[in-house]
Amino acid sequence: MRSIRIRIIMICTALVAAGIGAWLLLLTPDKGKNQPISVGTTDEVTSLDPAGAYDAGSWAVYSNVYQSLLTFGPGSQTPVPDAAEKCGFTGTSLTTYTCTLRDDLRFSNGRPVTARDVEHSFERMLGIASDVGPAALFPKLESVTTRGREVVFKLSAGDATFPLKLATGAGAIVDSASYPKDRLRDAPAVDGSGPFVLAEYQPGVRALLEPNPHYRGAMQRPTTPVEVRYYAEGEQLASAWRSGDVHVTHRQLPPRMVASFDPGKEGVQMTEATSAEIRSIVFNVRKGSPMAERAVRQAVASVVDRARIASGPYHSTVEPLYSIIPRGFVGYSTPFFDRYPEGGDAVERARELLREADVETPVGFTYGHRTGETSAAEAAELRRQLEATGLFRVKVVAADWKEFQKGYASGAYDAYGLGWLPDFPDSDSFAQPLVGRGNALQNGYASEETDRLIAITQRYDDRSRAVLAFKRLQEHTAQDVPLLPLWQKKDYVLSRDVAGSQYLSDGTGVWRLWQLSWL
Repeated sequence: MRSIRIRIIMICTALVAAGIGAWLLLLTPDKGKNQPISVGTTDEVTSLDPAGAYDAGSWAVYSNVYQSLLTFGPGSQTPVPDAAEKCGFTGTSLTTYTCTLRDDLRFSNGRPVTARDVEHSFERMLGIASDVGPAALFPKLESVTTRGREVVFKLSAGDATFPLKLATGAGAIVDSASYPKDRLRDAPAVDGSGPFVLAEYQPGVRALLEPNPHYRGAMQRPTTPVEVRYYAEGEQLASAWRSGDVHVTHRQLPPRMVASFDPGKEGVQMTEATSAEIRSIVFNVRKGSPMAERAVRQAVASVVDRARIASGPYHSTVEPLYSIIPRGFVGYSTPFFDRYPEGGDAVERARELLREADVETPVGFTYGHRTGETSAAEAAELRRQLEATGLFRVKVVAADWKEFQKGYASGAYDAYGLGWLPDFPDSDSFAQPLVGRGNALQNGYASEETDRLIAITQRYDDRSRAVLAFKRLQEHTAQDVPLLPLWQKKDYVLSRDVAGSQYLSDGTGVWRLWQLSWL
């Protein structure tokens, strides 16, 4: 996830002062199950329609208000039925996948959930094919048909990871009577069948989630309302935490605050988890961009100093990454370190790459990033490193999240910084969506060898058998450099007077707000 799944709208000072002040008046009574637990985050919901978003902030909400046929249990890498009674492949070719829908599901508007709604959800998602939607996650899905309560998915080639993809926000089931087949739904409302009902919503400000009494599925029913509060900057989130405006924080406090935080002294619970969130420089390889020349991308890869980025802008809350597949996942290796060792004569190696390709220096290019203090500090450090070599001239461009998404999708930047959270707990979530044909990074990259290796990795139910293909895929990626991995981070959740906050970060990509309760 599309981290890229990253997934912010600026809130004016007057609105913050007036709005939050009013909320505090509402939240001052003694705690009870009817008082919402407030959760603060800097993630943004770009669309409430599952066909129109492929980012962490939107999918976090989807996992609470929509259902998919399958889901992941806490800390589990194996999907289990949620809206479905059962699911499975037919035969050994891994090209036909069948699910039987539960018969006791209702949308929040009272309408029964049917197999036709499931079919409609997938057909519209693939048909609309939004530039910032999840259609790219299903390149092999040819058709969806129904037989009573059965839903049958036909794939063009075997894909052992298909059940994992169904368990993500891309598999969210919507009401066919409320969500148009050929366009996104504009209304700021949700008709889903998940653990919560979206009671109130102010884009970029707040989302009030109330327990859904009609929920049936794999998750426990929530007992407490939750109010998600959105902040444009980490400093705003930190201020809200210090003032007690939020009871839980998750993504993203300022790195310097996290680095110096003492949970014992502060008297709060702090959960630190190994995260699969990574960040990369993505190169626009379309014709006309200087990054269309592979030697230029390789030269950048030769001189970037990840350690300085990790210790500088991120205050050592991230670790350098030399692989598109992060630590802890099948096939992890370090091809970008092996091919482009840092230090020593790195600058001279980069100079030679450009000379051999007859590229005139300094190479001028635009680098885009989303607005934010840490992103700006990272961009400034990258610019300093690259321009210090004398080989590059970098123009840095910042934009808010929605404009940034539109910008990189249209090719407005030659390179851009993008974070990525996996859609599901499998190495394939860092392969097809990042470097496969029609990938979610929108950088124009396509490679027959890459596609061939991805297809090999998807053949195996036993994922350990895919290790060699994943390593070859990464070696090929390090040679082509459509993107340059920078770092992998740890995930931090802070909470006070609230139980269950550790379930917000368990490596599955599911934001389990229903696990939260008052102590």
